[in-house]
Amino acid sequence: MGGRRRRRRAPEGEFLAEINGMAHDGRGVARVDGKATFIHGALPGEEVRFRYLSCRRNHDEGQVVSVIRAAPERVTPRCDSYGVCGGCSLQHMDPDAQLAAKQRVLLDNLRQIGDVEPQQVLPPLRNDSPWGYRRKARLGVKDVPRKGKVLVGFRERGSSFVTDVAKCHVLHPHVGERLPALSGLIESLTISRRVPQIEIAMDDAQCVLILRVLDPLGGGDADRLRAFAAEHDVTFYLQPGGPDSVVPLDTAVDLHYRLPEDGLRLSFRPGDFTQVNSDINRKMIAAAMDLLELHADEAVLDLFCGIGNFTLPMARRAAHVVGVEGDAGLVARARENSRHNAIDNAEFFTADLYGDLSAEPWTGRRYDKVLLDPPRSGAFEVLPLIARLGVRRVVYVSCYPGTLARDAGELVSKHGFRLSRAGVMDMFPHTAHVESIAVFDRD
Repeated sequence: MGGRRRRRRAPEGEFLAEINGMAHDGRGVARVDGKATFIHGALPGEEVRFRYLSCRRNHDEGQVVSVIRAAPERVTPRCDSYGVCGGCSLQHMDPDAQLAAKQRVLLDNLRQIGDVEPQQVLPPLRNDSPWGYRRKARLGVKDVPRKGKVLVGFRERGSSFVTDVAKCHVLHPHVGERLPALSGLIESLTISRRVPQIEIAMDDAQCVLILRVLDPLGGGDADRLRAFAAEHDVTFYLQPGGPDSVVPLDTAVDLHYRLPEDGLRLSFRPGDFTQVNSDINRKMIAAAMDLLELHADEAVLDLFCGIGNFTLPMARRAAHVVGVEGDAGLVARARENSRHNAIDNAEFFTADLYGDLSAEPWTGRRYDKVLLDPPRSGAFEVLPLIARLGVRRVVYVSCYPGTLARDAGELVSKHGFRLSRAGVMDMFPHTAHVESIAVFDRD
């Protein structure tokens, strides 16, 4: 017991702070009594009253109680549960200011982690509307007897509790406006306490709700789900085990989205990875095509290709495209999408892009350009291969600026590339999530 570190108790009451910066997760940064203090709901340039949430050795954490002097960027949050719900962290900030802050996060990461700066900062890709954009999400479900109902929504910030919210403004309205109805539905099931999660998967028109079920449906439950589905125009799937256990309650639906600029229709399954924001996805694809500057005689490599989101648009412009992905199911869908769109100059391979690729047949070919769209962990392991392939340009789509910055430093310092351009894309408005795109060139 003598060697165990005791956590310092947070001071009680309200305290003043001058906010002089913003952390990467959207919290305001102040120095209170010489110590870094991260304050939820505060913006740079503001004077606020706050209460402490926790105290640690190197920093403290607080929550705004009132704003004494507001920043010009401050706006009134649209959601009544903002500040409690963990689904958003920047609703108190004007959307244009959010984008500017995310651009600063990206550039700071590139400079501090990768020791690089882009020769040109790209203008941000903006949403047509920053509301009702989420078509993919996981919502928590909890039967709470003391509230007398089942709660359905995002988790509370920093907690496992489900937020008590009647309407979510960032979810697509088809779901965001139906949370009370979903709550009533789950409450009506015999297994209401054995449904911990609902996953949303939407295409351009259809909505699938995947219920995580820890027990089989009881008497009448399937009929209740069918009645709700008919009334609210949704389709239910059930997930009794891991991700591979997802099955339709009745008949499977063909989820798909269109990329009109290229005349493409991409199908996917409810559990597949797809971008949450269809508006930004289309703009992102168009931006990537412009940045690649593909020619009809070029060969292109698409790593972490998924269902072919970038591969098939590239195939419309290049001589040949190879897509590689670690998930065999996604590769199968990419091949199907290629066939259904009558594309005969794209081929797909399943490979662990974090492992040994020396025996992979596609690594022995010549490519002119590469598109990277890795998960949050980045693409560090595959960078030496990209360098050996002799490509002249890499377009890197990133969902986490820290790993993009790390990989950018590697491409520039060790592999002879220069960071030509970089900028952010507003994939997740009202959150601190930074989606970005970067261009690397080699002479």
